[in-house]
Formats: sequence, structure tokens, C-alpha cells
Amino acid sequence: MPRPAPDQLLVDAEPDLRPTPSGVAARRALLAHPVVLLVGIVLASLNMRAALASMSPLVSEVSAHFGLSSTASSLVTSVPVLFLGLGGIIAPGLARRFGTELVLFCALVLLGIGIVVRVLPSVVALYGGGLLAGTAIALLNVLMPGLIKRDFPDRAAAMTSVYTGAMIAGATLAAATSVPLEKAFGGSWQASLATWSLLAGVAALAWLPQVVIARGRTGHETKAVPAGGSGKSVWRSALAWQVTLFMALQSLWTYVLIAWLPTILTDHGMSRSTAGVVFAFNTFVQLAGAFAVPLLAGRMSSQRLLVVMVTVLVGGGYAGLLVAPVAYAWLWAALIGVGQGGGIGLALTLIVLRAGDAHTAARLSGMSQTVGYLVAAAGPFAAGALYQATHGWTVPITAMLGVCSIALLVGLAAARRSTV
Repeated sequence: MPRPAPDQLLVDAEPDLRPTPSGVAARRALLAHPVVLLVGIVLASLNMRAALASMSPLVSEVSAHFGLSSTASSLVTSVPVLFLGLGGIIAPGLARRFGTELVLFCALVLLGIGIVVRVLPSVVALYGGGLLAGTAIALLNVLMPGLIKRDFPDRAAAMTSVYTGAMIAGATLAAATSVPLEKAFGGSWQASLATWSLLAGVAALAWLPQVVIARGRTGHETKAVPAGGSGKSVWRSALAWQVTLFMALQSLWTYVLIAWLPTILTDHGMSRSTAGVVFAFNTFVQLAGAFAVPLLAGRMSSQRLLVVMVTVLVGGGYAGLLVAPVAYAWLWAALIGVGQGGGIGLALTLIVLRAGDAHTAARLSGMSQTVGYLVAAAGPFAAGALYQATHGWTVPITAMLGVCSIALLVGLAAARRSTV
């Protein structure tokens, strides 16, 4: 038998470092495991409210630093919410062009950048960073229901419960730690707010495996929705508008509280630190509604009882803030919190339940969240303007009771058993 040449021995002795097709497939299967996807969804969801909730306890310091009026201060929280709506317009198109996974990853990167820009020493940067953060959160908001409908079609309600719960948990953590972080950083509200860019960075890293898998997948379409679809446009569906308006009104009552609850309490004599804790408690108890309501909704043919429950809870809490804001602040915070968590959980679940497939879910999500957050963006600004004009919170809170009444009527229509 002829002996191989010396150089051939060297070649044969070197391991083949090129991945085999079976190795690539195994790696992709590992990275695409549902647990990895679930971790990515949870970490992304933690970021969907943290950047907004972290600002509310510090808005008075930010306003004092820049010398902002009450109306201008309301824009600090209104601008991100406004771009939650405007950003929702572009989300479906981006997902069709680049794929859901890549757009979600880029959204998390953009969110981290927006949080950092927001604390730069300029009023323009303050609002510009809010614009970037709001756009990033809009992409996350709009694409997540379609992703869940696509990848968890038989567990859509349960997965909605998981991601809304994680979203509320992120907001709770941000609300509870913003003031302590400010103190820990020597009174720097800038450092406190910038901390949340780290959470966005961690979530982006956790989402990378899904981006890798999406680019290599051949048998499973990863883009959010096709360019076209059968049936009439969701914008011409009465049921779609009912789902959309319920999303809008529950977002409105939520973002007014996110922007102004600590200020309402401090204006009535509560200390700033205590008001911050009450606000964090309000955010924390939202977990109960956010977890429970989607699970219950998925087991019901009609969700009308849940609509009544969440609107009555929120309306009762607002009425309490009107008559005894400080004496029973913890009770009102609890009532509103459970109603708020249940409201967002129900609104997102209605998107999934009223849609017949993932394509429709993505379109309905884009419609409801675009319109919903554009309406919600007016809430903090309008409440601040009413407060400045009337020198009190009676008129703004009374207006929110009217919002709860309209949400009840719209929600009852949206909760009937039907599909878009």
C-alpha cells in the first residue's frame, strides 16, 4: 500500500472545522427551542414599559432641571406615547421586509440608544430620546401579538398572559427603583434613567439566537405577514374599530396615571418618596390583572364580564382619587392597578381572539395600537393642560371617569364572540 505524502498526513491530521449540515441543523434546533424563544419574549416584554415608568417618579426633578411648565412637563411622558402610535404604522411593513425577529432585535437596540439620548444635557435630547424610545417600544408592541399567534397558536391566551405580566413586571421594577437609584447615584436623575439601557441591551443579546435562526430557516416563514391578504381591510371592519377603541381608551387611562399619579398625591400633601412607593405598588398589583385576565378570557366565548370588571375597578379607583386621594391612596392604587393590568391584558387578548389567523392578528395589532397610542398620547398632555388651567385635579379626574364609561360601552361590543 503506498504511503501518503508528508503534506497529506498534515492535512489529514487537521480536524475539519467546517460545520456539517447535520451540525448546523442541530445548532439551529437548539437555538430555536421554545424555551429560548420564551426567554427572548420575556426579556423583550420587560422593556416595553420600563423606559416609560422610570420617568414618572422623576418628572418633577427633570422639569425643575430644565425649567419646564406643567404642560411642557406632560410632553416628557406624552412624546414617547405619541410615537408608540406613529411607530406602529411602520411596524408591519418593516416586518414584511426584514422579518419579525430582526425588527424586534433592532427595536431593542434602538430603545437602548433612545434611553441614553434622553439623559443628555439638552431639552431637545430629552424629547428626542423619548421619540426614539417610543418608536422602539411601538415596534415591540405591534409585532409581539402576531409573533405569539404565529409561534404559539394553541397557547395564544396563555402566552399573552406571560408577556403582559413581564411587561408589567418591568414597569413595576422601574417605578420602584427610579428614586432609590437616583439617591444611589448621588442625586443624579440622569444616571437613574440611563440604567434602563442595560436592560434593553441584555434583551437584545437574548434575542440574537432567534435572528440567527430566522435567517437560516427555510421551511418556516418568519416574516410577520405577507404583503397582501384575503378579505376586506381591517380598517373597514366595525369589530376591528371596537377592539381598537377599547385599546385606545384603556391606554388613555393608564398613561394619565403613569404620567401624573405621583404628582396628584404630592399635590395633596404626600411626600415624594411615599408617592413613588404608592406608584410602584400601583404598577405591581397590575400583575394580578395582567396574568389572570388573559387566561380567563381565553376560556370564555364572550369576554363581556371581564370588560365590566376592569372598567369598574379603574373607574372606582379614579373616583377615590377625586374624593380622598391621600387617606385611601393604597386602596385606590390597588383598584386601579388590577383594572389597569386587566385592561391591557384584555385588550391584547382581544386582538388575538378576534383575529382568525396570524396575518389578521398582525394587521389588527398594528391598527389598534397605532390608533390606541395616538389617542393615549393626548391623555397626559390634556390632563396637564386641564390641571394648569383649573389649578387642580378635579376636572382632569372627572374627565377620566368619562373615559371609563365610554370604554365600558366600546368594550362590551368588542368582547362579543366574532372574528375580524
